[in-house]
Amino acid sequence: MSFKTIIEPFKIKEIEPLSVTTEEERIGYLKSAHFNPFMLKSEHVLIDLLTDSGTSAMSSKQWAAMMDGDEAYAGSRSWLKMEAVIKDLTGYEYILPTHQGRAAERILYGYLGGKGKVFLSNTHFDTTRANIEFSGAEAFDIPVEEAKHPMLDRPFKGNMDIKALEEHIIKYGAENIGGVILTVTNNSGGGQPVSMQNAIEVKNVCSKYKVKYFLDCCRIAENSYYVNHREKGYEVKTYKQIAQEMFSLADGCVMSAKKDGLVNMGGFLAVKDKSLADACTNLLIITEGFATYGGLSGRSMEAIAVGLQEVFEPDYLKYRIRSTAYLGEKLYKMGVPLIYPIGGHAVYIDAKAFYPHIPVEEYPGQAMVCELYTKGGIRSVEIGSVMFGKYDEDGKLIPAPNELVRLAIPRRVYTQSHIEYVIEVFELLLTGKEKVKGLKIVEEPEFLRHFTAKFDKI
Repeated sequence: MSFKTIIEPFKIKEIEPLSVTTEEERIGYLKSAHFNPFMLKSEHVLIDLLTDSGTSAMSSKQWAAMMDGDEAYAGSRSWLKMEAVIKDLTGYEYILPTHQGRAAERILYGYLGGKGKVFLSNTHFDTTRANIEFSGAEAFDIPVEEAKHPMLDRPFKGNMDIKALEEHIIKYGAENIGGVILTVTNNSGGGQPVSMQNAIEVKNVCSKYKVKYFLDCCRIAENSYYVNHREKGYEVKTYKQIAQEMFSLADGCVMSAKKDGLVNMGGFLAVKDKSLADACTNLLIITEGFATYGGLSGRSMEAIAVGLQEVFEPDYLKYRIRSTAYLGEKLYKMGVPLIYPIGGHAVYIDAKAFYPHIPVEEYPGQAMVCELYTKGGIRSVEIGSVMFGKYDEDGKLIPAPNELVRLAIPRRVYTQSHIEYVIEVFELLLTGKEKVKGLKIVEEPEFLRHFTAKFDKI
């Protein structure tokens, strides 16, 4: 029997108090943060949906494993545990530990990139694009057509456009393609899953042109859940078996273990090719640490080894996907425009549709994240023209394809009553949305401006 109530498959053993503030206080805090939630102090946030990266609650088994952490500089037994788990999961021979996913991106894409090189993805996320462009290479997003229509209900809107993939390889030349990156699930595309069929088709094109093919696999368990439940023939396979099959198609992967690794810090780079591994290991040792710790403590490696196994537990994944969908479905029924169907790790609000009176040049997504904080103490993040917008030669904004706000759900952290509170805050936002005004950027860095940009109200 299937019950309506979503029960967390765990019990609470330890608590962390939340700060309850007044709206007047939050207005002051936000102004001091230059209307950028990244600059808020966490003690001034009630419900933190800024990111699902590194914000998980670890299990008792993970905490217990951390006590056994071997902090040896070289050849730590904690490293051997982590390496064995990753090899079993990915099937890749060469594993390079890093302190988080963007370090793995910097090493791999920095080595394969450079001026004249091109990277292709279903959608590059912010740090991926920044690491690629910092090397001098170009990054192009080629999602499927249905990904461009937020409310269109399709099972695998995270897929890569196979026709566009081949066209781009021909246009720029296979020798100039630094790599093809399939992000599963597609974070910037609304947390939408990628089908196994699409992963196979990407593999076939890359093999045809002898182009390197990588997975950004930080949410591979969540993607495997969708493949199991939506793709014919995979309902009989376990979530781990599905992940292992997807890994087998690629030449390597980068992972921020801060997502589906269920830890607060850590990541890795894994590849099949020894020469590529050797080159990346040199960069790892120069910038991260020795090859058997790579910027991680032994206790962190212990936690990753446990987390990468716990994340494939059926009860956990069912709870994870259903609880995120619960929030999205409630908002959808209220009339809040969003990316549908709901993704695994977050709900993505279509801020442009929510605030049609705010032009893209005045960043409707940033206006919404400010309203969510002001009205309810909820911290979220803009994924639109603040994060991905660029300027033309005349300094005019080239807007992002979508103006989204992401409500990223930390793993095993919030209960259903917290989510009910978030829903109530959106009810408040709906009542006065016509009066909300946009923002302007008054200060910004060259790369990843959304982290540190300063804003002011129009």
